[in-house]
Amino acid sequence: MPMSLDLARIQACLAPEPVAAEEEDDFAKDAVVGRDMAALIPSAVLFPLVPRAGGLQVLFTRRTEHLRDHPGQISFPGGRMEQSDISPAHTALREAEEEIGLARDLPQVLGFLPTYRTATGFLIYPVVALLLPPFTLTLDAFEVAEAFEVPLARLFDPTIQRRESILYQGKEHTYHVIDCTSETPPRRIWGATAGMILALARRLENKER
Repeated sequence: MPMSLDLARIQACLAPEPVAAEEEDDFAKDAVVGRDMAALIPSAVLFPLVPRAGGLQVLFTRRTEHLRDHPGQISFPGGRMEQSDISPAHTALREAEEEIGLARDLPQVLGFLPTYRTATGFLIYPVVALLLPPFTLTLDAFEVAEAFEVPLARLFDPTIQRRESILYQGKEHTYHVIDCTSETPPRRIWGATAGMILALARRLENKER
């Protein structure tokens, strides 16, 4: 049965405040074992849902190739929490403004997905927001190579999802991969970004059972 992708159902499966990931929830974290939670770097990302005539779209960025962390990867706008940030939502909105020139008062925060721990030492707060068009983006050319949208329904298609693994710092880590476009070769969302997308998909599935 296809999932209902209307905003009311999506918001109903989100937490109204930031919430820690459930330990058993493989979709909410990387395969990180024994890492000191206090040593993780708090950060936040904006998960923007854009209503279009053909259905809900998700806005992504592609990082520039020269960046030290995750060069060239497809990701959500976001970054590390700063001392001046009053909340994860504040961080996500600030970072989106800095990275893609999105005015902070445009995204309407719908709620939060559980935190996502990464093998690279970050604790990510995913902030899901509604972004109503029209809006104008001004990309930070140093950090962002491009911004583009993908239909949410495509991201939830299990036929383009898979699991892969990598050896990182002497340990094997398994992560999610989503082939987000139909071109050849397809654009590839992986790691934390893919995991957060699938966390939302699973919560929608559980809501409809």
